[in-house]
Amino acid sequence: MINPVIQREFFGILRSPKTLFMLLALTTVFSLTVLIRWPADSAVDLSGSQSREVFRIFGYALLGGIVFLVPAFPATSVVNERNSGTLALLLNSPLSSASIYFGKISGVLLYSFLVLLCSLPASAACFALGGIDLSSELGMLYLVLTLLVIQYATLGMLVSSYAQSADAAVRVTYMAILGLFFLTLVPAAFLRGTGLWESSPVIASVGGWIRSLSPLPAVMEIMGQSDLGSSGLKTASHTMSFVICTAISCVVFAGITISRLNYRIFDRSRSQGVMTNERGLMARTVRRLVYIVDPQRRKAGIPWYLNPVMVKEFRCRKFGRSQWLLRLVSVCAVTSMVLTFMAATSATSWGVETIGGLLVLLQVILIVVLTPSLASGLISGERDGGGWELLRLTPLSAIAVVSGKLLSVLWTMSLVLLATLPGYLVMIWIEPTMWLQVNLVLICLAVTIVYALAVSAAVGCLFRSTAVSTSVAYIVVILLFLLPILVWLSRDAPFGYSTVQTALTLTPLGAALSVIGTPGFEVYNLLPAAWWVAGVVTTLMFFVLGAQVWRLTRAV
Repeated sequence: MINPVIQREFFGILRSPKTLFMLLALTTVFSLTVLIRWPADSAVDLSGSQSREVFRIFGYALLGGIVFLVPAFPATSVVNERNSGTLALLLNSPLSSASIYFGKISGVLLYSFLVLLCSLPASAACFALGGIDLSSELGMLYLVLTLLVIQYATLGMLVSSYAQSADAAVRVTYMAILGLFFLTLVPAAFLRGTGLWESSPVIASVGGWIRSLSPLPAVMEIMGQSDLGSSGLKTASHTMSFVICTAISCVVFAGITISRLNYRIFDRSRSQGVMTNERGLMARTVRRLVYIVDPQRRKAGIPWYLNPVMVKEFRCRKFGRSQWLLRLVSVCAVTSMVLTFMAATSATSWGVETIGGLLVLLQVILIVVLTPSLASGLISGERDGGGWELLRLTPLSAIAVVSGKLLSVLWTMSLVLLATLPGYLVMIWIEPTMWLQVNLVLICLAVTIVYALAVSAAVGCLFRSTAVSTSVAYIVVILLFLLPILVWLSRDAPFGYSTVQTALTLTPLGAALSVIGTPGFEVYNLLPAAWWVAGVVTTLMFFVLGAQVWRLTRAV
């Protein structure tokens, strides 16, 4: 007997016209990735280099499609059921928690496997070109991506069981996935420059297993490319390590989620709390000494010179409150100090350029992870929660409302950027001649913040649902920053110098890596073209945001 939850989830996803459009678009994109490198002459390529070039483009496009599209559906699966009240009906039905879980995740996985099925015509074309092994390359690629789909689905369901709203679930899921994709590469990358990797087998083993959580080394290994961050050293196979780590993580994620599918998932009891101003003198004195910002202290009134919408965003948004901002800044500062220590101890074996490239990558990852979550719901969050009509009733102009919302995100991201600067100061201390490069990199990072903010806000304002706007904003921003890196990974074969330079110009990330002299990027001259491109795109996005706000504020 077929689990009824599977039919409801799967057919519910397929009934959406967006799903059909998405599948058709993926099929077209996968076919085009093969056709753009399809051999134009009739000569036979006995070496198989052309087919391998086509296979690399296709493999990276398929990996990007899974990273962008799969997490959105499982991230909202449980939280939507709970908020709409249907999860209580499911728990009262004869279905067990395991049946409910496997029914819901099966519906998501069936849709995700449709994404993989859309790629079969293109993969068949790659195999027909010759030079690609069916089991060790094409089959292994699909095995890795299938496990990746299951891991993202189980992770999204786990986050959804803890989240309070759909947009928060989408936000946290994309953050976790980007962390698994990029941040897991960092420990091994740093350890390889300090000498601990070669001297301590335990540290090398731990760093290698953490690194295996990312699918990128395994996919690059299948594509026959050098391992990312290997620094020219011969490395062990990561495909099997990735398979083991992913399988274990899927079991853990699924087990925790199933254990949470019971009546206790509705328990949200909280302490009422006591305001600091209502405590005794001793308690207030201790809190003044212990806390820089006391979250339980009554807030002062809004001064006349501050934008009230910006203050409202800081106070009402959980992530924007002072205590959370200070925690974020402190984490960034500690991380920067760790990077500073690593920079000071590994400069002789790595070189300042490599360390600077890692610093830039970490900062851009932080910007890409945080900015869409803060900016995508600026307008859609108000429309979704009914606050937009209240804002229209206030004497504030539309410009004051939008500028206050944008400034709330800009201040937060500026604090994050400032908290990560000590690493650059150490770099200038090690290599004083790099001060000009560091200044240019800081300009690129500032442009990156404004660029990501404009794209996220403009994309997010086009949707009414906060969850949908967050999902689409993450997809667009990740696509803008990840696509140039994937093109760079395929430099020389199949993409040439001009193609890679054009792709890197699309975002300030490539310019920052080029300016700092990161190995592999130093040959590209991307300034000031990257700044011009970012400026034009940012202006266009702000124009879209302004037009949408004008449409929403005009009299009906």
